[in-house]
Order: sequence, then structure tokens, then C-alpha cells
Amino acid sequence: MKIELVRVGNSRGIRIPKPLIEQCGFGDSVELRIENNHLVIAASRRPREGWEEAFRAAGSSLSDEMLLDGAPSQFDREEWRW
Repeated sequence: MKIELVRVGNSRGIRIPKPLIEQCGFGDSVELRIENNHLVIAASRRPREGWEEAFRAAGSSLSDEMLLDGAPSQFDREEWRW
């Protein structure tokens, strides 16, 4: 689809047809970004949207390994101060 840029004060803008707005799920605001020299207009997301599903998909943490040995070192016992 080819559309014309319109003047909006000192800027330029586009008019997005209603069917495209509905198909993309746009609300009152959108996110703009540049990817590989292309302007991307995406529906706004709430902060941390989708995190709960991502944590569930990651599975249980019961099999996770400790990265550090739990036993305190000599430094921990004698020198460390809060």
C-alpha cells in the first residue's frame, strides 16, 4: 500500500486506514522504532507484558545448579564487613 506523507506543522505524518489500525490492535498510542533502515510502528505494550508466560515456559527452578559454593571462605568468615 502506498500512501502520501501529509504536513503536520513542521513535521510530516501518515494516515493509517482504520482496517489496518484494527488488524494491528493499535490503541491510543503506538511504539515507533527503526529496524534495518525501516520505520516500524507497533502496538504499545505494557511494562513487563508477557513476563509471566515466559517464566512459566522456562519451567521449574528445582533443577537449577548453584553457581557459587555455599560454604563461606576465609575472607567471608574473617574479613567481610557490612
